[in-house]
Formats: sequence, structure tokens, C-alpha cells
Amino acid sequence: MSEWDDFFGREGPLVGRIPGFTTRTEQIGMATHVAHALRTQGRLVVEAGTGTGKTFAYLVPALLSGRRVVISTGTRTLQDQLFARDLPTVASAIGRPVRIALLKGRANYLCLYRLELAEQQAVARGLRKDVAVALPRVREWSFSTRRGDIAELTSLIEAAPVWPWVTSTRDNCLGPECPAFDRCHVVQARREAQGADVIIVNHHLLMADLMLKEEGFGDLLPHADAIIIDEAHQLADVASLFLGFTVSGRQLQSLARDVAIELVAGAPHIDSAAAQTLERQVVDIQDSFANGRERWEFGEWPSAAIEAIASAEDSVKELAAALAPAAENHAGLASVRRRALELASRLAALIEAETEQLAAVRWAQKSADSIALHYRPVDVASQLSELIRQHAGAWICASATLAIGEDFRHFTARVGMDDAVTVRFGSPFDYAKQALLYLPTGIDAPSSSRHTQQVIDAALPVLAASGGRAFLLFTSHRALREAADILARRLGPAPPYPILVQGEAPREALLTRFRHFGNAVLLGTSSFWEGVDVKGAALSVVVIDKLPFTVPDDPVLKARLAAIERRGGNPFFDEQVPQAVITLKQGVGRLIRDPEDFGVVMLCDQRVRTRGYGRIFLDSLPAMPRTDKVAVVTKFLREQLAGIGIVPPASAEVQLSQWPDAWESTP
Repeated sequence: MSEWDDFFGREGPLVGRIPGFTTRTEQIGMATHVAHALRTQGRLVVEAGTGTGKTFAYLVPALLSGRRVVISTGTRTLQDQLFARDLPTVASAIGRPVRIALLKGRANYLCLYRLELAEQQAVARGLRKDVAVALPRVREWSFSTRRGDIAELTSLIEAAPVWPWVTSTRDNCLGPECPAFDRCHVVQARREAQGADVIIVNHHLLMADLMLKEEGFGDLLPHADAIIIDEAHQLADVASLFLGFTVSGRQLQSLARDVAIELVAGAPHIDSAAAQTLERQVVDIQDSFANGRERWEFGEWPSAAIEAIASAEDSVKELAAALAPAAENHAGLASVRRRALELASRLAALIEAETEQLAAVRWAQKSADSIALHYRPVDVASQLSELIRQHAGAWICASATLAIGEDFRHFTARVGMDDAVTVRFGSPFDYAKQALLYLPTGIDAPSSSRHTQQVIDAALPVLAASGGRAFLLFTSHRALREAADILARRLGPAPPYPILVQGEAPREALLTRFRHFGNAVLLGTSSFWEGVDVKGAALSVVVIDKLPFTVPDDPVLKARLAAIERRGGNPFFDEQVPQAVITLKQGVGRLIRDPEDFGVVMLCDQRVRTRGYGRIFLDSLPAMPRTDKVAVVTKFLREQLAGIGIVPPASAEVQLSQWPDAWESTP
């Protein structure tokens, strides 16, 4: 027996401290590999199936190692969970006091200086009413908060319009020149992080720190002995966002607005005509992308758009030059001047002539009232590999979905960790008894106009057997909206179970309602495919409409596929299939979250049986019985629910004869 058998065994310190804790050989195996990577400062990539307990499998060896560790997560929810629950629990259980720091992006912290500016604007009647009305609540909270984390003020939702006015960005932060610098919550959080043994960040902050940019710390990683990246399947996409940039009409308008504010406060003698000109040029850029289209790839940009962007670049440069003398003695003007110089540089890069060395993709995305110009690197592996190489220490990537079957090459190639040790641990859950994979027949190809209707009709008898208790996951918002309309018509004004639809409320509010009702049906798209944890019978069915292939007209994906083809690879099997497999594994992983859970995964895409690559998808899922018979599914659900004392009401029964057309060819 190893020391990890002692820690994670039946007599170990975690028993009794963690509700529902049981010994798992997979967890012990993962902890052993993590400890070795920490000891040897190695590279480790580990897939740990649902129920492995991967969080504790890396926390225990990390704390026992005595090393300074940075843990990066994909979501703020997991950040908060690690900080408030998991780390204190493990530290207490193993008797290792540890200094923990939670560090979020600066937009999550109240900025006292910008709060004061906003209040001045409100007095001058220069703010929208909903922003001005919320300011007194923010001010009252500012007197009592210690950390300044805006999540503490629960009376205001995360998307409240007041938050951008009272939080800072890298662009508008004044740094040490700020009059409120000695009370700054961001500075306080950073100081706590500098003195901590374990620092919890998210992937965006990790990338900021790797790049030594102002959003992050810039000195966390050089002093860290180990970097543990949880939810690592998101890392490459976050890196692509971070290593690229976006210039939006709102950013340019915000610059012009902030210049005007700072000029009034610190240099009223300077002519603000350049700022007013920039406001008009933003409109010119928007108008140059005409004819109702939403997306324009760089090769399609009209000459008028190129000219308008070049003119905006000139205006921003002029603005920076005009601010230079006064900026030497005024922190606010110095800050907006720095922003102007960076935006000018980015505008120049957006219209730079294409060359073979330009390994980036550019496109414009237009909405009803704004324009966003995007620049993204096609491949981040070489940049990530170099950034990782520059920061010595252990690097550990963990997730429930990293491998395609047993093969990790897709992930390691994308993040530049080809030299990493890879290991995969399956789920300890008994999928053979707890779950059933339903592959209904009689549903048209995903490209058919009837597909979504047939998915709903095929799902209705399953939902009747489960009495609701389901996620319906879609690969597009269009299909989601269509499905919601069809379901409303099928079930009528008094549905037998609550229907929740993404977009009707914030995600967390919908999940709270879903858990509260206990028998609801929730329709969602990408944000519900991962990072959602619903234990118990409240979630007994997961319906997936299609294999989650990324839309092939996505500009970054198109460029990546073209690059693979130029290298002689197969874009479909080298990129599209692996990414879709990982996403499907995430969606399927919503179902079984506990040893007592049970349920049905219903996959409504005939390609898993009719196409050769379908076997790759099926083999990547947990081993569970499969059926194409709806009678087998309904029997399984009724027996499982009856076993815990739940019998769906008779009003939920759906007679197949009601929709004979939809069921003509279904067994």
C-alpha cells in the first residue's frame, strides 16, 4: 500500500470530512501521478472520469508537497468552490494549515475611484437612470465589504448595467497614480496572493500572467513551484482568445467618452475635437459593413471599411499625441493615452496586408448597434509551449474530457505539451447498471428540416416515463428555439412538468429552479453542456439533438482546418471529430454525478450508426447498455424511479398514437 491508500482509504483522514466520500482506486491512482509530477517538476496530462474525485486527487498531494501552487480553473463557480469549501476541508482533514488566496479578474472587484466618478456623473445627470438608481446600493455595500468582490452584492445580478461603471479594466485603471490606490481591492487581492501557499485563478488570469500583462499578476508564476490546470479542455480556446484581440465600436466610443471626462477634470484647455471625430468614425466603420450580413471575413471587407478603420487609427494616434503634454502630470489622461496607443496598434494590425507569416485570422462581427473586429492566432501550440517552457515547475492538466478513446495527442498538440506524461482513469460509477444509451431510429439526418420536430416527438414518451426530469441539449440556438416552440404546442398551456428555456433567465437562476422543481425539463445550448452538476433523480434524462460538430463557417476553425490541410493532415479527423467527441463527452457527463444516480442518454443523431466515424464517438463514451427500443427505455426509467418511490403522474403519459406520422418507422 502507498501513502495515498492511507489518505484516500476507508480509515483515511478524508472519511467523515467529505459527505459521501468513498475509496476509489481511480482517485488513488491519479493522486500518485500528481505527486510524482510535483516531486519531479514534470508535465502531466490526466483525464479523470466523472466521480473520480479529481479535485481532491490533486489537492491532497499539492498541499502535502509543501510547494507553492497556482490552481487555474475554467469557471468562477469552481474557483469559489475551491476557495470556500474544498481547500479548507482538505487542509483541515490532513492537518496542514495553508494560506489560500482567491484571485479573479479585475472586473470582479469594486473600483472605489470609478464609483466616485460614476456618482459625479449621476449628479450631473450624465448616467442612465438604471445605473444611477443602483449606485446608492453599491456605495452602501462599499462601506462593509472587505474583499470588494462584486459577487457579494447579491441584490444586483451579474449583468447589472451599473457594474461596468464601478469596476475597472486594464485600459482605464490608473495604477499607482490612482487616488484610491491604497484602498484598492484589486491590489489587496494581489498582495494576499503574493503571500499565499495556494493561489486560485482562472484560465484568463493564468494567460495574463503567462504573458506578463497587467490583468494578471506578472509575478505569480515565476514564484510558483507548480501549476495545476483544472477543466484543462478549455485551455487552448482561452489561449486563442487571449493571444488575439478584439477592437469593438464600444471600445472606441468608451475611449472617446473617457477622454472627454478626463479632459473636463484635468485639462479643459485641450481641444476634444479628435474624440468627437472618433465617435463619428465608429459610425462610419459600422455603416461600411452594410447589406444585413452579420459576419465578414477579412478578404471580404469592403474598401470603405478598410478606409474607415485607417481613419480611426489616425484619429486615435492624433488623440494620443494631443494628450501627451498634459498626460505627464495627470494620471487619468496618462491612462487614456496608453489605451489610445494600444488601440491604434491593434487597428493597424487589423488592416495589415496579408503575408505568409501572418498566422492569424481576422473577421468583423456586426450586430444591430455595434461592430467588433476580431484578430485570432490560428494555432496557439507553439506560443503556449514557449510560455510554459519559460516558467519552470510542474505543470498538471486535468479534466474529465481530454482523450479520444485512450489517445491524448489531440489535446497535447493543441496546448504544446507533447512531452507530457498522459494517463486516463475511467469513471468509478457503474454505468452498466446506472445508465442506458438510447439511439432512436426513424429520425432524419441532422440537416433535415424535420429533425428538431422528430427529436421532440421521439423524446416525449421518454419524458412521460421520467415525469420530466430532463436536460434537452441542442447544438444551436435556432434548434433550441424551434424545440421550445414545438414542445409548447405538444404539451399545451398546462404542461405536466415545468419547462425552462435558456435565455428566459440567467443560467444559475434556471439551474436553481430546475433543482427546486425536481421534475422540470430544461432546454439549453452550449453553456449547459458542461460545468453543470445536478445530482439525484431531478436529472434522469439527457437528450442530445446532434453530434456537436463546430459550425464549419467559424473563422478560426476554417483557418485551423486550412492549416491542417496544408500540412497534409485530415482536417475532419484531426480537428473536427476530436473536438466534437470531447464536447459530446461533456454533455453525456451531465447525467451521472453520484453513485446513486441513474438515467438515460438519448442521442438523436443517426450518424453514430451510419457513418464510419460514429464508432469513435460511441467508443469514447462510458460503457453502458444501448438500445433503439423506446419500450426498453420507458421500462428502465419507470423501474428506476419506482425504486426510489417516484411514480410519474398519469397526466404525464403521452400516447404514441397522438402523432402517428412521427412514429411510423420507430420501433
